[in-house]
Amino acid sequence: MWQIIEEAGWPIWLNIAASVIGLAIIFERSWRLRKSAGVPREREEAWRVALLTQPPTLPENPQETVLDRIVYAGAKQRNLSKESLRDEMENQARIEAVGMERFLNTLGTIAAMAPLMGLLGTVIGMIEIFASQSPSGSDPAMLARGISIALYNTAFGLMVAIPAMIFYRHFRARIDRYLADAETAANRLWHIMIRH
Repeated sequence: MWQIIEEAGWPIWLNIAASVIGLAIIFERSWRLRKSAGVPREREEAWRVALLTQPPTLPENPQETVLDRIVYAGAKQRNLSKESLRDEMENQARIEAVGMERFLNTLGTIAAMAPLMGLLGTVIGMIEIFASQSPSGSDPAMLARGISIALYNTAFGLMVAIPAMIFYRHFRARIDRYLADAETAANRLWHIMIRH
């Protein structure tokens, strides 16, 4: 592995740094956006029972999931008008969206920039290839080094970009689904709040 890095030249370090950051984001977001953090059906049912109880009581762990935090924002402000209550829940939903999208722009940037960093390595490799040419012929060692820099950097740029883009799209779809489920469930619970 170290030999490949040496043959790829200094431009490879840009993609290595990007790959380390990308992996850290993928592991962190995978943990934060695990299925249990979404909108489990039993949490909606727990809230429904709690809100229908007289007097209303908060369920256990009232801030465990996205839905919990959105509904809790409204439940603790039940004395407000129904419009203000909805505003509180919508504000919390926006906060949840920002929290779930944390680091995703960075991952998307890595997916977009890694091929360009690979291209930079390719250009530098091509410069070395042209530098190996002289009136008396070409230096085979310099020619081989230029080719290896160009090819390794191109390949590594794509190896970083492809998984980064796959996970970026995956996380975006998961967040959109979580938010849609949470908003739908929270809206049902809001109707219970304003009736009781």
